[in-house]
Amino acid sequence: MNDKERHLLEQIAGIRGFQPGTAFNLRRNAVGVERHSTENVQIVPKTDQPGINIIVKAHTKHEKVHIPVVLSESGLQDLVYNDFYIEEGGEVEIIAGCGIHNDGCEASRHDGIHTFHIGKNAKVSYVEKHLGEGKGSGERILNPTTIVHMEEGSYMEMDTSQIKGVNSTKRKTTCYLQAHAKLVISERLMTHDAQRADSDVVVSLDGEDSVVQIVSRSVGKDDSVQVFHPIAIGNAPCRAHIQCDSILMDHAKISSIPEISANHVEAQIVHEAAIGKINNDQLMKLQTFGLSAEEAEQVIVEGFLK
Repeated sequence: MNDKERHLLEQIAGIRGFQPGTAFNLRRNAVGVERHSTENVQIVPKTDQPGINIIVKAHTKHEKVHIPVVLSESGLQDLVYNDFYIEEGGEVEIIAGCGIHNDGCEASRHDGIHTFHIGKNAKVSYVEKHLGEGKGSGERILNPTTIVHMEEGSYMEMDTSQIKGVNSTKRKTTCYLQAHAKLVISERLMTHDAQRADSDVVVSLDGEDSVVQIVSRSVGKDDSVQVFHPIAIGNAPCRAHIQCDSILMDHAKISSIPEISANHVEAQIVHEAAIGKINNDQLMKLQTFGLSAEEAEQVIVEGFLK
């Protein structure tokens, strides 16, 4: 890997290299280049399409898996299918994400289709970061699709973030929850220049006492456009809460369209949405500490997106 690829890896995965004894799969410029399994986590390349199967053994504890994607060549079109099988009682942290460094004039694009099969009483922490860099005029495009099947008593935290440099993204997330399953989705997003981001989330609560919490925080700058469309469907006695908070700056446009549907008399579903500019009192308070208006804005934005 060259320096710019190592920098991308550090930004999206928090590492510059992989620790011995850890499970990981590195995909670089549309090709799987390095892979390692452990006793409890098997990473197996697919034979019928690009991608991998990640199998976490039953009752596994304290495992961590890295599956980053790095694109550093202009004009690449990458499509990958990754399937995760977390067996009963398994506990795992999965760090994913894609970084694109484009210094050329052609668009570089990564489409990742991730499907999770989370077994009974299993627990998953899934972190996904997206980043775009480079001085070229070619676009940096990321289109993630996530499909989640949660069995009885399972738990998943999904933390996704896209903070800079991505010209266009279309995120689609679809989840199905069985009895006593709990899903927590946290999405953080910032767009700038003329970027566009669309995020569709559909959660079907199919089992008794299933629970979902969806929290989206976003900042729109310059002439960028965002559309967030979360849907919670209660098909059983269940609880769902959707919260969308956005800061609007410059000439940006943001649409939050929460949608809730109850198909059972004991489904409890709530949604909240708020869009507004930065509070002037907050700006003035920070400026009294010696910050410029631009520095004060940056502090507020960074705090909001944490």
